[in-house]
Amino acid sequence: MQTHVLDYLAEAVAKAPERTAYCGETHSGEMYRLSFLEVYEQSLAVGTFLHQKGIYREPVVIFMEKCPKTIAAFYGVIAGGNYYIPVDVEMPENRIRLILQNVKSGMMICDAATIEHARDFEFEGQIVDYDEICYTEADKEALDRIYERAIDTDPIYIVFTSGSTGIPKGVTACHRSVIDYVEHLSEALEFDENTVFGSQAPLYVDACLKELYPTLKFCATTYLIPKELFMFPVKLVEFLNEYKINTICWVVSALTMISAFGTFKTVTPKYLRLVAFVSEVFPIKEFNKWREAAPDAVFVNLYGPTEGTGVCCYYRVDREFGPGDVIPAGRPFKNTDILLLNDKNEEAEPGEGGEICIRGTSLALGYYNAPERTAEVFVQNPLNPFYPELIYRTGDMGRWNERGELEFISRRDYQIKHMGHRIELGEIETNVNLFDEIRMTGCIYDRTKNKIVLYYVGETDERSLAAALKEKLPRYMMPNRIIRLVQMPLTLNGKIDRVALKEMYEK
Repeated sequence: MQTHVLDYLAEAVAKAPERTAYCGETHSGEMYRLSFLEVYEQSLAVGTFLHQKGIYREPVVIFMEKCPKTIAAFYGVIAGGNYYIPVDVEMPENRIRLILQNVKSGMMICDAATIEHARDFEFEGQIVDYDEICYTEADKEALDRIYERAIDTDPIYIVFTSGSTGIPKGVTACHRSVIDYVEHLSEALEFDENTVFGSQAPLYVDACLKELYPTLKFCATTYLIPKELFMFPVKLVEFLNEYKINTICWVVSALTMISAFGTFKTVTPKYLRLVAFVSEVFPIKEFNKWREAAPDAVFVNLYGPTEGTGVCCYYRVDREFGPGDVIPAGRPFKNTDILLLNDKNEEAEPGEGGEICIRGTSLALGYYNAPERTAEVFVQNPLNPFYPELIYRTGDMGRWNERGELEFISRRDYQIKHMGHRIELGEIETNVNLFDEIRMTGCIYDRTKNKIVLYYVGETDERSLAAALKEKLPRYMMPNRIIRLVQMPLTLNGKIDRVALKEMYEK
């Protein structure tokens, strides 16, 4: 039974050492490739360097650009018996400082693009250049001893998500949870040795796991798509075609950015066979544009929080969806169970809304250096009073439809009481997204003034949108303010940043 994520890498090297594993741009704009053998050798070098410095079972910060070397650095930290914390220059400086204060790491690995910036943080540990340590002569015997002592509940990374208090939460995952996730995600999405991934996600969020470890498992290839291409939809699709990318697992905002700007009138993706989407509800009109542009592709909706080690549910689209329909989150992966709990901590009835709770091996270990915050959401299963069993309370509301599929309703904190009625803000957004002129919407609620505030990106003006909405929404659901934006603020995970919207409104 596999208990260590680097078993994937060892097997890949044995099967296809010279095959390209990861390819992406460096800060100089050149495409840089690493074969499986090169990833393996560099990871052994980094692991040996950490061992020689006496760093073992400790957090190691990786502050590097989105590049194949960064991925090799991840594996090197694990090879040395440690766990990595990825940060990036596009993250706010204050956020990075909070992360560094939390983990108190003794080592930060940088590259040429970040090493000078790293010194601005007054980091108390040692700062090293990846390009210098990746040539360390490997001490295979020492690394083998570290490997033999490892167990599957040892942590391998900490990914920081946004906290409601403004303090980032460090979700800590282990070998066991990542292996469980990779195995069942790969089975559900049918990855294989011919898979060519186009990676959209930054390397400092858990979304990149969908490509990183399956690449090793199947000796597949991942192209790290330059972030700037997502500002130029035509060039982005041309990039997919140039490298014959056939599999993308992207946040919805990245997909709608392409379809909403009429990109498919100029160029369409030629090689896509799988389009998986996650993070937000996919507006049906944009989703159908994608299905028309990539008729041979399989479309899969994914759902799940970082605390569940990526995603935990999937729905392979098997029917047509029209205006007003909701694409289901589907069913949980194997070895994962979804509970819907009502306000009484009882299982919700079919069709009844309840909080989505997850149980299974894929649960993360909890929040790093935050036992109280961990205890708030990683809790004893209230349906099981007989023995210890943790579940994760997501804060998301869902229901089972008549087909036995999970449907996402909204975040628990998106449900409001307005003019005597209980309202889901997501329902307002769904109705706004039905209009052809709308590309993206975000709804917030001012509890002090009891006002619903709608932000949107699109061609129509506020007055015309308000008039159109009166034909679709009851009076008590009508936004009190409608504000047009040039660009919707997004979180690091690619979701609509509702905190930023509230801050914009309060100014």
